[in-house]
Amino acid sequence: MTAIAAAQSISIAGDLAANIAVHRRFMQVAAEQGVQLLIFPELSLTGYERGLAASLAIAPDDSVLQPLRDCAREVGVTAVVGMPIRLSGDSPVLIGALVLGAEGSLGVYSKQHLHPGEEVAFAPGTGGSPLTIGADTVALAVCADFSHASHAAAAAQQGADVYAAGVLITESGYVPDTTLLQGYARTHSMAVLMANHGGATGGWEPAGRSAIWASDGSLVAAAAGTGNLMVIARRNTDGWTGQVVAVAEV
Repeated sequence: MTAIAAAQSISIAGDLAANIAVHRRFMQVAAEQGVQLLIFPELSLTGYERGLAASLAIAPDDSVLQPLRDCAREVGVTAVVGMPIRLSGDSPVLIGALVLGAEGSLGVYSKQHLHPGEEVAFAPGTGGSPLTIGADTVALAVCADFSHASHAAAAAQQGADVYAAGVLITESGYVPDTTLLQGYARTHSMAVLMANHGGATGGWEPAGRSAIWASDGSLVAAAAGTGNLMVIARRNTDGWTGQVVAVAEV
């Protein structure tokens, strides 16, 4: 069985310690649910705080994230967490999605396509390698990446079975954005996961409603609104089943 999940977490602006505690709680719940891969929203560890990004940016292997890496290994869940990163001391700030492997590894994905306005705080990244989770190949995306059809097409060409995006989507953007994502599932025959923020961040009001679509475009599961929720999809020989689980605040 394959089990993947979107962590619809609420970020506290710039409070890395508090957000790490929230992430650990989500990872523990994921393990209890048998989840193998847990995807967090864009910049989940700091909130979508462009004004704070330069001061909060870290190297991907910074020791501040060691408690999360230890947690991933202890509970046996691979977690993809959002963080502003610098690949060297004086390099530009990138929007990172860090892959904390269940076996202790560390992977780095950086957002390739910036949303208008993000260039004031961030530089475009270079993406990253697909993940292998069980028998599945998982391609990552961060928010505006998926607004470029070429990004999802490249994932499919790399053999992705799952396209997993950490995002910040507001109510006004929800229908067009999820229509795109659902379309990618159908067009490329890959499951698509979208992990949205569960509460206000960076002056934005996210829609929540994180969702997972099967490879035929059918909806497997979606959160009904905002809040700390986990959207889980499990696949066996009969296909996908979905579940939404509330995650208690730390």
